This record gives sequence, C-alpha cells and structure tokens, in this order.
Amino acid sequence: MSDPVAAGQTLAPTAALTVETVLSVRHWNEHLFSFTITRPASFRFRSGEFVMLGLPGDNGKPLLRAYSIASPSWAEEIEIFSIKVPDGPLTSKLQLIQPGDQLFLGRKPTGTLVTDALKPGKRLFLFSTGTGLAPFLSLVRDPDVYELFDRVVLVHSVRRVSDFAYREMLESQLAGDPLVEDQAKAQFDYLPTCTREEFPRMGRIDALIDSGTLFGPALTGPAKLDPEQDRVMLCGSTAMIKTLAERLDGMGFTEGSNASPGDYVIERAFVG
Repeated sequence: MSDPVAAGQTLAPTAALTVETVLSVRHWNEHLFSFTITRPASFRFRSGEFVMLGLPGDNGKPLLRAYSIASPSWAEEIEIFSIKVPDGPLTSKLQLIQPGDQLFLGRKPTGTLVTDALKPGKRLFLFSTGTGLAPFLSLVRDPDVYELFDRVVLVHSVRRVSDFAYREMLESQLAGDPLVEDQAKAQFDYLPTCTREEFPRMGRIDALIDSGTLFGPALTGPAKLDPEQDRVMLCGSTAMIKTLAERLDGMGFTEGSNASPGDYVIERAFVG
C-alpha cells in the first residue's frame, strides 16, 4: 500500500483546518474501517456532531468530506468510522492511512444529531444503517444522554453480519466504559438487525417497527413509537431516512433542529 500522503510531504494548517496525526487504524472488513487521530486542545464538540476531514487532493488543495465523530465529547482522541469506496476521491486514499500519517481536521464541528435539537422525552431511539452508526457511538457513551432519557435504544441495520462493527462493545452494554458503564447497564439497549444473512433479528428497521418486533419485553413503555414520550434520531442511507421520516411525520412526530427542538432529527448535511 502506498502512503496516502506523498513521501516527505508535511501538511500545513489553515484558518479552517488543523493538521492531526493518525494514532490507530482498524479494518473491520473489506468495506469498513475506523481510525483515531490526535485531538487539538481547543477542539470542542457536542456528541453526535460531524466535522470536515481529509487529505491533500491531486491539485494540492485539501480534499475534504464530512464525517460524524464516533468518539464521545470527553475523549482525548477523535475517532472516525468510515466506509471504503475503492474509487472514491477521498476514501480510496483514506483507507490506506497508517499510524503516524497526517490528515486535515476542520476546526468547527456542527450538526443536528444532538440532544439539544430534541424536546425532553423518556425513550431515545437511535436508528442507523451502515456507517450511520458513527454519531450514535458518540451519543451512547455520553453520560448526559442517560440523564436526559430513561431508555436509550440503538438500532443498527446492516446487510451482512460482518458489517456489525463495534458489536462486541455494544452487546456488552458498554461494559468497562469509564463514564457510562453503570448507566448503560440499566438504560441502554443495542438491537442489531441484518437484512441479507441469517441473524437472530432480521429485517429492515421500518418492518421491525410495523411488526412490533422492535419492542421487546426489555423496553418499558408502549410497543410502538409514541410522539408523547419517544424521541428519535436517524442516520444512514438516504432511503432509510426518507422512509422513516415520512413514517414519523405520519405518526405526529415533528422534525427538530438546533434552533427549534422537535421529536426527531436527521443530519441534513448527509441527505441529498
């Protein structure tokens, strides 16, 4: 593998970008990988936000893409969870990074997948597909989330079983987490579902909602989504977000934003 940054090339920060160092890389399978980078002392973000990140482009200018931050806001490192796109302008290079490499990091994180954009509620449902899991990895490790909601339910839908990145950590209910271990044991539910291979829970998220399969005995409250007490975040494929947003609108849920909190939120920056 060739180095994504040309040999001897040193990146220079700009007014909008810092230069950070890759600390670790993990390849989950041939399609998915994650990595951690250094975090500037001045970098502040809310769990669930995204940031611009990238490498030098062929024209010498930074080639950037928006990535949700997978690490919680208290972490000393920044973690990113990404898909591998063989011919992608950025990810074709990004998937080759090694510890010690440099990359660009935006100075101003932002986003709507944050608790500030939701009204108070009892249950928080986090519906994700693929790498849409990333912002929710941040949120479920944030102790403030467990103070705001009685139950935090993370639903992750993938095509193949090998696509369940972070599965061991999530199935353990975040056992060993320095800040939320006790709260997560009592309040956190991880519900993985697969659409193309045999798995204990199978089917698309909308089908699981319609059938009631999503609401097992462990979940307190009604066996359906209730706009009076449930709050929802959506992140993942455009098709999933469109389908579920329409479903939520029909149930009486209202979409929220940082300026006007609502019953559910999506990340508009990632939706075409």
